[in-house]
Amino acid sequence: MSDRRRPEKSPEGYSYGLGHFQLGMIAIGGAIGVGLFLGTGGNLHRVGPSLWLAYALCGTAAFFVMRALGELVLYRPSSGSFVEYAGLFIGRWARFASGWMFWLNWAFTGIAELTATGTYVSLWAPGWPRWLTALIALAFVLTINLVSVNLFGDFESWFSMLKVLAIVGFLCVGLYAVLTAADMGHGASAGLGNLDGTGGFFPKGFGAALLGLQSVIFAYAAIEMVGIAAGETRDADRVVPKAINSVIVRIAVFYVGSVLLLALCLPWTAYSGQESPFVTVFGRLGIPGAADVMNFVVITAALSSSNSGLYSTGRILRQMADAGEAPKGIARMTANGVPYRAVLMTAAVYLFGVVLYYYVPTRAFDIATSVASLGVITTWITILACQIVYHRRTERGELPRSSFRMPGSPYSGYATIAFLLLCVVLMAFADLEQRVAFWSIPFLVVALAVGWRLVRSRGTR
Repeated sequence: MSDRRRPEKSPEGYSYGLGHFQLGMIAIGGAIGVGLFLGTGGNLHRVGPSLWLAYALCGTAAFFVMRALGELVLYRPSSGSFVEYAGLFIGRWARFASGWMFWLNWAFTGIAELTATGTYVSLWAPGWPRWLTALIALAFVLTINLVSVNLFGDFESWFSMLKVLAIVGFLCVGLYAVLTAADMGHGASAGLGNLDGTGGFFPKGFGAALLGLQSVIFAYAAIEMVGIAAGETRDADRVVPKAINSVIVRIAVFYVGSVLLLALCLPWTAYSGQESPFVTVFGRLGIPGAADVMNFVVITAALSSSNSGLYSTGRILRQMADAGEAPKGIARMTANGVPYRAVLMTAAVYLFGVVLYYYVPTRAFDIATSVASLGVITTWITILACQIVYHRRTERGELPRSSFRMPGSPYSGYATIAFLLLCVVLMAFADLEQRVAFWSIPFLVVALAVGWRLVRSRGTR
């Protein structure tokens, strides 16, 4: 259907404010976040060169999640995305649980992104309060989200473009450094020797590589953004498959390729969680201004992810409010089609994160990412489960088949779910922050059960 014939607003009341270029860049940007730009440094220090294998494994899981989501989106585009699909294919209780877990995911992801912004800015202004940087960043992305979806799409497109250009630049520079065995300072040089020259490929043991899976899963958070944005996109049936396929290619190149090059450029002991590993590499190469440029880019990456978090949770919460599974008052929208109360609700949690950052600046990022990972895994399992049910119903002839199918279904879905559950179990044996997140699962289950009981007892639809 052409843009001229498409109504200005979707049946859900949103504006069709996102075009082909914007959705493509949002899809790419969603697959490149602070988990890669900051979290990889700490993970390399904890795990060693074998971290790139963890990225490859989690990237394979992300591939199947994206293809499963694409199949569902082509069947029924919706800004409610997988939350609506959970209601359609599993039941209302699944829609309720997945919606709130997604919100939990992005609420804590946003906290992680804001704390990362404070860490990045401290490179230039070490005496500046990090929590104040996070507060300013929150005000900025909140303003963007409250104005209109067009403004969100424009900013997110440019944020994403900067991230892509930065990664491409690093891949080129890093590959050149490895091929020429460049001097990296402090007696180190780029090359294959960094993969096994400092304690071997598994310097902390194979178990450490397994325990790193959960934090790597967080790095892939936000790839499902394309499914939510599809509800506000023109010609979703044409645009979405291209956007999803582009994300899959970039997962392989940007994530796995970047982490492998990081491991080749410097010994794993050179990295830390207090600085972006990309900034570390450019700083060691001694290219004038390169480290500062990369630091600016990673700041925009953190802003981009926080921006996306407010956008996506606003749409999901509004969908749930319409279904009676969230406070009804947060469903209200502006004249420009922005669910402003739902956006403000997530922003309030971000503000809590700023306070957390003030009191525990060294642990705020790890705490936020560990809790957010539970939401990521829940979201991915929900998408896969919905696709499996949808596949069964198409096999029985109850529903039309999507034109964009998940390969290997349903067995690929079962295998990916098993892998994600393994990642959850491993959290119980990881560091303190991950163990805290793991043992919070029973409390989350109880909270969701109580919430569902209250919603169901009210007789909402």
